[in-house]
Amino acid sequence: MATRYRFGDSSLPHFITFAVVNWIDVFTRESYKEIFVDSLKFCVGEKGLNLHAWVVMGNHVHLIASAKEGLGLADIIRDLKKYTSKMIISGIENNQQESRRDWMLWMFKRAGARNSNNKVYQFWQQDNHPIELSTNNMIDQRLNYVHENPVRAGLVTEAQYYKYSSATDYYEERRGLVPVLFM
Repeated sequence: MATRYRFGDSSLPHFITFAVVNWIDVFTRESYKEIFVDSLKFCVGEKGLNLHAWVVMGNHVHLIASAKEGLGLADIIRDLKKYTSKMIISGIENNQQESRRDWMLWMFKRAGARNSNNKVYQFWQQDNHPIELSTNNMIDQRLNYVHENPVRAGLVTEAQYYKYSSATDYYEERRGLVPVLFM
């Protein structure tokens, strides 16, 4: 039987992973990563997201996040995924230099046709795999995992050098691209 992941107490930090359908490497392009980063900033500033750690990889995202009191973390993540999927697909459609445009749009349309929740395209996989982090040990493990992901992928030699991550905030003690709430 498959494990069913669910959000727990929204005020507690959760390790959340979501991936692009078919693990398509969309985030190899800076412009698409910037759309995601801007959306994270909006969620932090306007939607009640407490972002503790994050990383954008080529085809997936890891977050450690919670929600401000009285707000639902699942709702914030749902809205983040919905908005970023529309904006990134629009970015792909309008990017005349995107060599993979037709193929990616075809893949997103194909995935969308298989899922009744979509009108045309599906960008993100349906699941988020949220794991409530209830102990300091769990928090430390996931924090390390998030920040070391680009190192393990061979993108950088040290975590703090990866631009699209909160590692800079933690290791360099300077502000990264998105405000984080330290744990």
